[in-house]
Amino acid sequence: MKNKQLFLWTSAIVGALTLFACVTINIYFPAEKVESVAGDIVDDIRGNKPPKVGGQSRNHQGIFNKISFALAPASAWADGETTVSNPTIRSLREKMKARFQVLTPYYQKGALKEGANGYLTAVDADGLSLKEKRDLNGLVDAENSDRRTLYAEVAKALKIDPGQIDRIAEIFAKEWQKPLR
Repeated sequence: MKNKQLFLWTSAIVGALTLFACVTINIYFPAEKVESVAGDIVDDIRGNKPPKVGGQSRNHQGIFNKISFALAPASAWADGETTVSNPTIRSLREKMKARFQVLTPYYQKGALKEGANGYLTAVDADGLSLKEKRDLNGLVDAENSDRRTLYAEVAKALKIDPGQIDRIAEIFAKEWQKPLR
């Protein structure tokens, strides 16, 4: 009888420990917020303005959108700012804007590719002179270095774990890959 009680107690304790050990910790990643920030930053760097629809920007497309927004479930980021900025991000944006003007002819020649990882790659330099190839490689290195810093600063500003920077870069990649306007 004593062995049976010991077995039942042991089984109950092991069962309880197993139940508690199976608790999953879900860390929230604010993908929608990062997408919004990425869109704003990339549009700013490329000099894109929000497209007008019926005289209104993409953020205010009429009464229907306002009503559907009011009736939609609240977002965890509803009270947060829609832009992310600090002195480092502002400085990076300005440097990247200026560099984008220099990179534009290379984009047009097909010498650059936006990777799915959020970084720029020189791909087809056949039609370029030796000097242009050297300049292009230097521009790509500088751009990727600034992007790396930008993604880290966005993570810091949004209080996202630094281990998620690659995920932030992948979200930015979708914006970088959009056709130039």
